[in-house]
Amino acid sequence: MLRLTWVQPEDLLGHELHQAVQDGRDPTDVTARWYAAGGRPAPLRAGASAAPASPSLRRLATGLLDELAALPGRLADEEPTDLALIKAQCPDWPPPRYTPLPAPGPARLEAAWLGRAVGCLLGKPVEKLPLEAIRALAEASGNRPLRTWFTARGVPRDLLDAHPWNRRSATTSLAENIDGMPEDDDLNYPLLNLLLLQRYGRDFTTADVARLWLDELPAGRTFTAERVAYRNLLGGVEPPDTARHHNPFREWIGALIRADVHGWTNPGDPAGAAEQAYRDAALTHTANGVYAAMFTAAAIAEAAGATRDVHACLRTGLRVVPPGSRLARAVRHAVRLARTTPDFDTVVDELHAAHRDCHWVHAVPNTALIAAALTHADGDFGGSVCRAVSGGLDTDSNGATAGSIAGLLTGDPAGLPDHFTGPLKNRLATSVADFNGIGFDALAHLTQRETVRP
Repeated sequence: MLRLTWVQPEDLLGHELHQAVQDGRDPTDVTARWYAAGGRPAPLRAGASAAPASPSLRRLATGLLDELAALPGRLADEEPTDLALIKAQCPDWPPPRYTPLPAPGPARLEAAWLGRAVGCLLGKPVEKLPLEAIRALAEASGNRPLRTWFTARGVPRDLLDAHPWNRRSATTSLAENIDGMPEDDDLNYPLLNLLLLQRYGRDFTTADVARLWLDELPAGRTFTAERVAYRNLLGGVEPPDTARHHNPFREWIGALIRADVHGWTNPGDPAGAAEQAYRDAALTHTANGVYAAMFTAAAIAEAAGATRDVHACLRTGLRVVPPGSRLARAVRHAVRLARTTPDFDTVVDELHAAHRDCHWVHAVPNTALIAAALTHADGDFGGSVCRAVSGGLDTDSNGATAGSIAGLLTGDPAGLPDHFTGPLKNRLATSVADFNGIGFDALAHLTQRETVRP
């Protein structure tokens, strides 16, 4: 039986009940009615529950989603989604850069693309695993603290049975299996955004993002908020309502993983990068989901300019996020922890405790973990990606973003550890357009072309 993930009303409702609490709405009455009718919680790590709901329960779930959307939220003023309101809440919003900085050279951009791929691939086999499983698997192979690829070699059978690798990724992402960079949404979206700039230029609209997706992105390669927004588009829902309608994942990490190209192509212009990331993110996300993308794009834009200090890049990222938002508070907390705590496992444990009520794919804890990893490693490439992945949560996405920033700051592919870059063989698999098999050096040249285009 086909159970399409991330769209079943009975599962969406379970996630929306949780999201409502986080964004300041009171779902008490709806929760009681749902469980009284026999409804179930949303699955913790899967995209769909094992068995479908009855027709009557599914109809109830659909109606309750509409009721939840109509509830007033106490955080709406502190965490706006409208760009003008976001800017109004950011007293240190960066000024526009009227004189562009020189574009990063192909070597820097290749290091950024490679860094993103390495971090993603490092996190793929342990995606969805709990923190204690990641630590145990690394320890069993003599790889803790994490410093290289995960492997099944030498890991006891009972441990592998207790904590199986991510089934989609183990055959392509364990050390003994890596043969080029396999397809992943964390690389598909940067490719799509490269196409976005090629077709529509840097003044693209959110509707242009939607058009591109319908043309080039297979629906089966979307997940969480992106899949809901895609479904909404096919149902005739217009952006930005695509981000809101029956979309409980609108504050998850999906927009963040699409932000890199916006930063790479706006060197030294964090405001321009953040505004591009906003127009992209608005298709699928709201509030903290949008802020995570803007934060990332602005930090990367700073790194793509003259700055070589990762701490300055993170501070710049915070300038485009409302300072009273949950995301800004989480990042500030994570950076303080990372600056003052020698042992990174302790940092991770405190972050997990602080965000225990968030889903493991929510943007708030994941952005905080990325900032903590970069801070604790002082921007060092290997240290950044390994800390980001060893911290759990959305391991491949966090590794990818940390690797992108740290790779860009490293500045040259030759400066990245060969044991990480060699197995990628300068080859990327993807189902996006005609990019399948492309090299990271070629991607760097294509990206630089968009950086210097007026």
